[in-house]
Amino acid sequence: MSTTTRSPIQVADAIDLVEHNFTSEIVPLLCDYIRIPNKSPDFDPNWKENGHMHRATKLIEDWCRSRSLGGLTVEVVELEGRTPLIYMELPGKGDDTVLLYGHLDKQPEMVGWRDGLGPWEPVIEGDRLYGRGGADDGYAAFASLTALEILQDQGLDHSRCVILIEGCEESGSYDLPFYIDHLADRIGTPSLVVCLDSGCGDYERLWSTTSLRGMVSGELQVEILNEGVHSGDASGIVPDSFRIARAVLSRLEDEHSGRLLPSDLHVDIPQQRIEQARISAEVLGGKVFDKFPFAGNSGPVEAENADLILNRTWRPTLTVTGADGLPPLQDAGNVLRPATTLKLSLRLPPTLRGKKALEIISETLEDRPPYGARISFNAQAGCDGWNAPETAPWLDSAVAEASESFYGAGPAAMGEGGTIPFMGMLGDKFPSAQFLITGVLGPESNAHGPNEFLHIPSARRLSACVASVLVRQFAAS
Repeated sequence: MSTTTRSPIQVADAIDLVEHNFTSEIVPLLCDYIRIPNKSPDFDPNWKENGHMHRATKLIEDWCRSRSLGGLTVEVVELEGRTPLIYMELPGKGDDTVLLYGHLDKQPEMVGWRDGLGPWEPVIEGDRLYGRGGADDGYAAFASLTALEILQDQGLDHSRCVILIEGCEESGSYDLPFYIDHLADRIGTPSLVVCLDSGCGDYERLWSTTSLRGMVSGELQVEILNEGVHSGDASGIVPDSFRIARAVLSRLEDEHSGRLLPSDLHVDIPQQRIEQARISAEVLGGKVFDKFPFAGNSGPVEAENADLILNRTWRPTLTVTGADGLPPLQDAGNVLRPATTLKLSLRLPPTLRGKKALEIISETLEDRPPYGARISFNAQAGCDGWNAPETAPWLDSAVAEASESFYGAGPAAMGEGGTIPFMGMLGDKFPSAQFLITGVLGPESNAHGPNEFLHIPSARRLSACVASVLVRQFAAS
């Protein structure tokens, strides 16, 4: 890690400004934002008619317009039939552009919230703001402009900044390429991309994300009958559709280890990423896995923390996230059901193209159907992963300086298991750009699940860290 120099930012003043913004304005507005069920379009096909996405967009837009940042322009761009996008620009000095990114759409409710908590009603307990979307990713616009306010307040120079807040990320960002093309001349060619939609291994330092997995999701449907029949009459003659689905999935996944079997779904993991996983495992220890709410005496799939990190960040995995054709228990009579449909979510290595993976997965599942059953895998979403380019020395030093200034500890870096489609898209479009991918989704924050929360002190510190990095970016440009 590069040796840090003294930050040009007045740290105490920056902390005061951030705490004022969050306490008096941002946290109350995030509470209002959490109350809006603006689910991503995949989960609310009638999003436009329901109006929740526009309400959330307006809430964030109004706050951004209220800022006293000299020269800031705020615009909601909405292409026909697509979710809205907030586009902001703040002039700077020099010829460089920095692009800051976040999103405002949300995952669906999910069941299992603790008594007293829910997805659409904000609850503050200590440092935690519970509710859907505060950490993923409602805070991003507020944090981005707060960082810029620190620089203006202290008279520090920065490059021109473009801020994009999209409304389709949780559905795979399929609207975003149209906006990137539509706004290409206005965006320009950023030399630094800052994304605030990622995670952190703990809340004690600034974490950088060095890779993101790709993703393919779809429905595996197994049909064996045209209608249900009496199980006493048919079982032993007609194969059960669930058993067929189970057998087909065993072609894809070893059910004992969780390893995906097709060799072409795996990649050679770069040695640098293996070493980062080892260091992160030493930093985090048991936090690698004990942040998850294991039931009873259950535990992780293997013992070595570094291997768990690599499983989560560089190895392909399968999760069954839903099912159709299985009635609720109270309605489950003695019937051999005609079909079973399973929703599959597959996370892919960062450097494996989603299109190639989809071809492998479809062929594996559909080829040679047992008993001649009708088997289909219908892909619903897919996107490529992302592997960070080599970090420039100035950014390495800037991240260390920011972490030590505002967390009191050195930074850390590792891959993330999730997917941010925007990163792969930008990596291809701007191959010479540097990337700071970071976020506040840390231990127990449970994005996408019940009891999701924003760790408020981390959001404040991260806002100040972004300001610090922007100062160093300008000095290096």
